[in-house]
Amino acid sequence: MELRQLEYFVAVAEERNFTRAAEKVHVAQPGVSAQIRRLERELGEQLLDRSGRSVRLTEAGAAVLPYARAALAAVEGARLAVDELTGLLRGHVAVGTVTSHSVDLPGLLAEFHDAHPAVEITLTEATSDELLEGLRTGRLDAAVVSVGATTPAGVDLEVITDQPIVAAVSPGHELAVHSAISLDTLRGRALISLPRGTGLRTRIDEACAAAGFTPHIAFEASDPEVLAQLAERGLGAAILPGAFAEARSDRLRSIRIDRPALRGRLAFAWRADGPSGPAGRALVERARTALAGRASTASATSAPSATSAPDRHLGP
Repeated sequence: MELRQLEYFVAVAEERNFTRAAEKVHVAQPGVSAQIRRLERELGEQLLDRSGRSVRLTEAGAAVLPYARAALAAVEGARLAVDELTGLLRGHVAVGTVTSHSVDLPGLLAEFHDAHPAVEITLTEATSDELLEGLRTGRLDAAVVSVGATTPAGVDLEVITDQPIVAAVSPGHELAVHSAISLDTLRGRALISLPRGTGLRTRIDEACAAAGFTPHIAFEASDPEVLAQLAERGLGAAILPGAFAEARSDRLRSIRIDRPALRGRLAFAWRADGPSGPAGRALVERARTALAGRASTASATSAPSATSAPDRHLGP
């Protein structure tokens, strides 16, 4: 029995398809099929049912699968243990990010790559809800996310910025005469917001639900700049990060939402019990060191001038 046979078997079991499994392990499909047949002959049982449109585990295959995974994990663990002793990090780190924020994530990843060139890095863009789920399940080692005042279950955070969520309207809008409004003032009014699953949308949906109404989202767009443009044309009140709206004070009136006050935080997040491998742990420690202190700076400058660089982090 060879490790590569177990690796190919696990890949086919997970992908339920020989072609996709071959692509995953970077081997031609005939090679994968041949090695699994040899494994089946050695064990004396058929491990995979190939009769349907997708490949399924037989009863014997289901029994073998956890042992195959454990054997592969043990080998990888042995390699990582030796690498840690010699000071060389190997492996893979998976990072996620919302689509719009002020963090120099490319710079952070480039510095990590320079320090640990043997570590493979992958980067995924998604909504905050999707990224948080990826952290909890272990699919991601770390992510830049937008969260509310309460830290989501199952993760730890390094807060980067903390700022109010505001309603931004055109100068001619009926709400433009106000500097602050209650959340209930938005009841029944046309709102312009990011899609569900984004941090900003989650904040407004939760707040409105607690107040006993469903917000009337007249327009949705995935880019805060588009939301601002729609509001400028008088199509409704755009729900935006405070600094982002203030940076456009020549075109928009930023109205603070009180009773309750809405705030959102941009944070670097990781699973509460830590990434599973040394490479992930090293990335989290480097990121925490690089990002520490940004939250207090951002809070002290939550109402920047129109010439300040806008922080768009509450978007996704």
